[in-house]
Amino acid sequence: MEYLIHVAILVCIYGILALSLDLVVGEAGLLSVAQAAFYGLGAYASALLMVSFGVNFFLAAPLGMTIAGIVALPIGIVFARLREEYYAFGTIGFCVIAYSVMLNWQSLTHGPLGIPGIPRPVLFGFQFADNLAYLALAAVALALTYGVSAFVISSSFGRVLHAIREDEEAIAIFGYATHYYKLVVFVVSAMLAAIAGALFASYITFIDPSSFTLNESIFILAIIILGGLSSARGALLGALLLIVLPEALRFVGFPSDIAAQMRQVVYGLILILLMLFRPQGLLGKFRM
Repeated sequence: MEYLIHVAILVCIYGILALSLDLVVGEAGLLSVAQAAFYGLGAYASALLMVSFGVNFFLAAPLGMTIAGIVALPIGIVFARLREEYYAFGTIGFCVIAYSVMLNWQSLTHGPLGIPGIPRPVLFGFQFADNLAYLALAAVALALTYGVSAFVISSSFGRVLHAIREDEEAIAIFGYATHYYKLVVFVVSAMLAAIAGALFASYITFIDPSSFTLNESIFILAIIILGGLSSARGALLGALLLIVLPEALRFVGFPSDIAAQMRQVVYGLILILLMLFRPQGLLGKFRM
């Protein structure tokens, strides 16, 4: 039972990451590979506040979101002027830089040694030490993120994002400052990703830079591509599948000497088949 709860908590955390990234990639059509950077920024900011200054999780997490937003603002100002592949290359570069800072700024992040002893959240004297209670907290955070995502998508702001995705030059002709919309959605996405980082740090009670690499960003991107772009439900479905599927393959019964390799082969084959026969993703509205 504890194992299932653990998997469910990871689904909630990656569901938040997927929803946050889908605002940029799915709604605005901007290929961003920077999500792991803001995920890590939220994790490190909240962890340092809790460990070094004794700040409560429910204050540290919003502060981590704020810090992520502040960092995302100047980065987003630069990226908002970029188009297509240049935007993607820019976000890749930022993700690599963020990882390098986490790894080498040892006086702050402790480098590869990481930050241990991160406390679990406490609310009115109740500590979320039990994983079932933590799952409830993660589920509430996921529901709130879903609500924010749904609000953005259904608003007039979201409709402009859709227009930017379809034809940025055409919408600019009508007087819309497209770079402003791209900047705002980038900052909002970063702040939502920081929530997932704070939850991850407090759940695992230890973080190090290896959890926030470029590969992690690519994995989050794969989640929303599989689930379907411009679909909040697709983002959640993609998170569920890509977290649960590798775990389910542990019980297939491959020979012990090749079990790990065979799980990766089957996992990769399933993803390839889905992309071949359903390129827009399971619940997606358009292809990348």
